[in-house]
Amino acid sequence: MSIRFSQKFFSILICLLLVFQNGCAKKESSTNGAVTVKVAFWGSPEEIEIITNSINGWQQAHPNIHVRFEHTPFGGYVSKILTRIAGGAAPDVICTEVNYFVSFASKGVLENLNPYIEKDKEFSKAAFFPEVLDRFTVNGKLLAIPRDTAPFACVFYNKEMFDKAGVPYPTDDWTWEEFLDKAKKLTKESKGRITQYGFYGWAWKNFIYGNGGALVDNVAKPTKTLIDQPESIEGLQFYVDLINKYKVMPTPVALTNMGMGIDVMFASGKLAMFLSGVWETPALRQRNFKWDIAMFPKNAKGVRKFGTGGSGYCILKSSKHKDAAWEVIKALTGAEGQKELAKRGLAQPALINIAEGPDWAENTEAPANKKMLNQAVKYVVYDPFVSNWSEIESKYLNEELDLVFNGRETVSDALRKVAPKINAALAKS
Repeated sequence: MSIRFSQKFFSILICLLLVFQNGCAKKESSTNGAVTVKVAFWGSPEEIEIITNSINGWQQAHPNIHVRFEHTPFGGYVSKILTRIAGGAAPDVICTEVNYFVSFASKGVLENLNPYIEKDKEFSKAAFFPEVLDRFTVNGKLLAIPRDTAPFACVFYNKEMFDKAGVPYPTDDWTWEEFLDKAKKLTKESKGRITQYGFYGWAWKNFIYGNGGALVDNVAKPTKTLIDQPESIEGLQFYVDLINKYKVMPTPVALTNMGMGIDVMFASGKLAMFLSGVWETPALRQRNFKWDIAMFPKNAKGVRKFGTGGSGYCILKSSKHKDAAWEVIKALTGAEGQKELAKRGLAQPALINIAEGPDWAENTEAPANKKMLNQAVKYVVYDPFVSNWSEIESKYLNEELDLVFNGRETVSDALRKVAPKINAALAKS
């Protein structure tokens, strides 16, 4: 084959590829004449089914917009979305968790939603819990519409285990002292081996916040850490004592050796209480036992604070269908979409009237006490608004905490050791 023929063949091939790609792009951007809006999200199999069906009614009423859900695993979610943006293959709408949001906002890839709200008479910011709305606002620009809020305020308790031990159920106004007393009574040992634990909780930050401590001086604009202050040390010490002193909570090693998930331990009578978020509900509803939730307890001084999650939907600046994307976001975060998530127990609605209504607070399906989360929203503390906060935790804090949780280092030594490193990292951020 001659060089001239090769070049000509190559040129024709490129042209054919471009035609093919443009044809695919046109096909992708519309389905039967409808604009296609791609929505990236994450979730378990149960969550996928709930989310993708949450706006079926809206979709049928809006045939001019076709919503294509694109599931993306939660692990590495941010990097995968950013890679797609850089490669010109980004979705139009992304779901974002409240901490992932910081990374997206810091990269400047999110559309300012204020102009859409200003010209949309149907939309009202006042309808949402202000705490999560504030989290999604940067320099006065609302960059995400809340779908749900998720305080780490749920102490799940196995009613059958409480009944068997003759221990009264926890109430929303209980204290750390009462919590510890119940955990002790519900922990059982046989031949030097613990066979039943009273409590498990991964949300160690709750004990810092709930004792009047803090991770940083200002969540919105942190300049230094307060993790080495007396209130923070004392709060985390209480948590660590649950493991190493009172032995009502398994060490990380013991938990691994048990070879079963927390939900299985809880449902099978191996664990009386555990601390998490309400998103555990769909899985627990599939198990046949009696359970409920109580609000995370307050300390002896009456302090009540806890960490939180939550999620919302954003439009990417790169979207070519922003007006249609706005309509999709309104559907996903609107009353019908949030009602479906509420009825299934997956998420606490970010819309106040839905959270207070028959689909959530008045819904009698387990957990019966989920209405308490509407009060819990007032006590939430978000992670510091620093794009690399998760890296700071991973690099400086988690390794020390592993030593603390396994009884190989004291709380005060660990926190005072990492504080200067965290401060240095914050200064660079």
